[in-house]
Amino acid sequence: MPPLETPNLEQGFYAKDFNLLSIDGKKHSFADLNKTNGLVIAFICNHCPYVQAIADKITREANELAKIGVGFVGINSNDVESYPEDSYENMKLFAAKHRFSFPYLFDESQSVAKEYGAVCTPDFFCFDRNLLLKYRGRLDSAGKNDLPNATRELFTAMELVAGDKAINFKQYPSIGCSIKWKKS
Repeated sequence: MPPLETPNLEQGFYAKDFNLLSIDGKKHSFADLNKTNGLVIAFICNHCPYVQAIADKITREANELAKIGVGFVGINSNDVESYPEDSYENMKLFAAKHRFSFPYLFDESQSVAKEYGAVCTPDFFCFDRNLLLKYRGRLDSAGKNDLPNATRELFTAMELVAGDKAINFKQYPSIGCSIKWKKS
């Protein structure tokens, strides 16, 4: 199956609350995670080669964003019956391997992914302090490649948002594996 691309930024989309179980055994809501200067929600999973290729960069960006008051959370919405490598227990292992410094939540019902209109892994939603979507695009210009001089698009976008400035560059879609929906 060919990779999917995220749709263009939806103007006027506000964050929707959720309350999901994290790998730390606690439930987290959007309100708990939103920081002074906004929040990045990353729909990710353990088995997707696109996510695996950038997992360490995701950790780096989350750590750097925290320094400027932007929160970060990962959400796994995949069907774990069909894809057991994305199970809650495997989420813990994946997060430890890549030193996730942010909550990694399990959207077992897939309701959060549906509410947000997430389509692939990774799919990044970046909100300002008023919960308005400001960036929906790729992590950086390298994609699955390991390019040392890649443009850090998501970080740059959120740095501008944190400073109450407009994003002044083209937003490119994220590319990845489709979210693995449960059979109805």
